[in-house]
Amino acid sequence: MRNNILKIATVFGLLMAFLFANEAFAGTTDTDFTAIVTKLHDWATGTLGRVLALAIFIVGLSLGIVQQSVIAAAVAVGGALILNYGPDILTGIVAATI
Repeated sequence: MRNNILKIATVFGLLMAFLFANEAFAGTTDTDFTAIVTKLHDWATGTLGRVLALAIFIVGLSLGIVQQSVIAAAVAVGGALILNYGPDILTGIVAATI
């Protein structure tokens, strides 16, 4: 069962990296995908992001109770935190100037 949780966490991490990869180029003059990046950022940090983070937490907590293990709940908390705070952190890192 741990392998399934690790696979789910890996897929979730890769999905988030893929969805927010465009933010890595936010400092360049390329504005082709600015609207998409803005829309995804607004979704992830808005109500949709909170609903998804809460759903991830509830599913992970439920799996943790069923399996009688803290690992599923810990992974769910990590996923929910990444979904909720990740876009702002990525934007802050990419938009930082020296």
